[in-house]
Amino acid sequence: MNMKLMMSALLVSLLAACASTPQPEQKAQVENKTETRTVAPTQPQAETKPVTDDSLSGAKLPPHQDPNNKLSERSVYFDYDKYTVKDDYKPLVEAHAKYLSDNRKLKVKIEGNTDERGSREYNLALGQKRAEAVKKMMATLGVSESQLESVSFGEEKPKAQGHDEEAYAANRRADIAYTDDK
Repeated sequence: MNMKLMMSALLVSLLAACASTPQPEQKAQVENKTETRTVAPTQPQAETKPVTDDSLSGAKLPPHQDPNNKLSERSVYFDYDKYTVKDDYKPLVEAHAKYLSDNRKLKVKIEGNTDERGSREYNLALGQKRAEAVKKMMATLGVSESQLESVSFGEEKPKAQGHDEEAYAANRRADIAYTDDK
């Protein structure tokens, strides 16, 4: 038994020797906010100016991406069950055609749309005829066929929700989408 007692005492003393001794408690340092420090910069600092609308005017957008340009208007509207470009929209198509003729690298997708009345198949066909009418007018005005693509969304991409004449009229359209638009 003496042996067991000695082994226990030895074990306890070894464990006590291995244990770390607690460090005296360190007090948290409090920063004195009343004193001011000045640090000399190592490099000269650039003068900073606030960004204003005037400083942004240097960024020139292409005409077809400028919201203040006539080319930002992109929709050609049609009468009910029709696919003839109305006289009201011919100047718009002509403006896009001239711009495309002058910028042969640009391409457009003309997206034909309809209101919700009519079958899905009928609306897809009517949307395609509307897109083709705008495409044909642009080609006649000198735009290269390689710059033009026509597609129909039928009633799938409405511009206006609703089941009244105002919503129907907003959805009977062909949209001119430049392929480099974001």
